[in-house]
Amino acid sequence: MKHTVSILVENKPGVLMRVSSLFSRRGYNIHSLAVGTTEVPDVSRMTVVVDLPDKPLEHVTKQLHKLINVLKVIELEPTASVVRELMLIKVHAEPQTRSQVFELAEVFRANIVDVTTDSVTAEVSGPPEKIAAFEDLVRSYGIIELVKTGRIALGRGERGIKDRQLRAAV
Repeated sequence: MKHTVSILVENKPGVLMRVSSLFSRRGYNIHSLAVGTTEVPDVSRMTVVVDLPDKPLEHVTKQLHKLINVLKVIELEPTASVVRELMLIKVHAEPQTRSQVFELAEVFRANIVDVTTDSVTAEVSGPPEKIAAFEDLVRSYGIIELVKTGRIALGRGERGIKDRQLRAAV
């Protein structure tokens, strides 16, 4: 089962390596990893999507809490969080099919960020299902290149970490 875990860490060198090593040492595959600073410059948020088939997530969260520089670990439930991905996708688009690719981009609210004589590059953001659906639909035109950011997520409403709690942790 895939779990989305939000990990707040001190923004220091080596933290990403220690967190990712914890997962790899236990044989867990990280499906997605996104890291960026938060509203507090000294704190970064890691959003990790990991498949834990045989052990409960609680075991991993306890291990994460023991790591130096880890401030907080939260599992984000799909129904109680906002999850997004970003994808850049370059698609073959000959003059006779270009308008079809543009129409698909419009339906998915994708931004066309580059156009050449034989290709179109689109920027698509949204829930993972939307990203996958767009990718599937343009596959028939021929995907030249594709890159995804990985998932980022925040708890809905009051869920998550409040600003004063975060400032107090650093």
